[in-house]
Amino acid sequence: MNSIIVFGSINIDLVSKTPRLPLPGETLTGHSFVTAPGGKGANQAVAIAKLGVPSYMVGRVGGDNFGRELLASLQAAGVRTENVLIDESISSGVAAIAVDDNGENQIIITPGANGRVDETDVERLQSVLKILSRPPSQREGTNSPPSQREGTSSPPSQGRLGGSILLLQLEIPLSAVIAAAQVAKAAGIQVILDPAPAQNLPDELYPLVDIITPNETEAGRLVGFTVDGREAATEAARALLQKGVGNAIVKLGAKGVICATQAETFFTPAFSVTAVDTVAAGDAFNGGLAAALVEGLPLRQAVVWGAAAGALAATKPGAQSAMCDRPTLEALMATGS
Repeated sequence: MNSIIVFGSINIDLVSKTPRLPLPGETLTGHSFVTAPGGKGANQAVAIAKLGVPSYMVGRVGGDNFGRELLASLQAAGVRTENVLIDESISSGVAAIAVDDNGENQIIITPGANGRVDETDVERLQSVLKILSRPPSQREGTNSPPSQREGTSSPPSQGRLGGSILLLQLEIPLSAVIAAAQVAKAAGIQVILDPAPAQNLPDELYPLVDIITPNETEAGRLVGFTVDGREAATEAARALLQKGVGNAIVKLGAKGVICATQAETFFTPAFSVTAVDTVAAGDAFNGGLAAALVEGLPLRQAVVWGAAAGALAATKPGAQSAMCDRPTLEALMATGS
């Protein structure tokens, strides 16, 4: 089977539940606290592994207890982590989150090791891509580079996008994201970009992306106008094609998904579920989408996989703990609810 490589962030989430959010200078007493593995990159890697697809993580954690916990969590989910660098000189990425009884939140993100991702991490990624770009019959007996410790082109495609895939997000330095996309294209590996958190992107990145998957807010930031429904999402997806991406998918949450390719534009309705927590639903979508594509399914069907995976993630609290397995995904797609 072909594999999916995720190049991106690995965080620990520190979540305090409070009756309300604190005012400036105020100290509140919370009523519960949990720590949970997170980071958009790690979330997507776990989503893929839980669907039974080989998943490689490339990134950084700090040389602290959080780093060890994050690696163990990825490994327990079945993600290959030998290309996650342990950076002894800095802390792991941390998201300190306060959530009130109404579900509103305040978040402080300290990038830590994620902010240090650079050309040396891209070099590790490149070595993995070279292996995975070979036919599967030629990979046997070839190992990825050993885990490391620091301080001690093809054109955009559409329709079927089989072969190995690289997933990217924007919680690491943008220069590293661009370099990763460049080496992937040089290796003939398909690139899927989740442009989150929302930010402007340089023109040079778009032609390197086979599929871009913004939500409404992110799409609006990229195209320069408000995206708040199917009509605007369709216009935004087509505008993203004009910027050079191969295919554009705009996620509308409970309102469905718009997808535009060079050949067609289509809509996929959302699955009807009772949402509990939408955290990481977008990461689950990308995991389901990529898993279907790497197995050679058409893009239309892959979008359905993504919509189902995102819907199921919204039915459970948390991020990685909310990612579904293959039988659960198939059951939802079979019943439609």
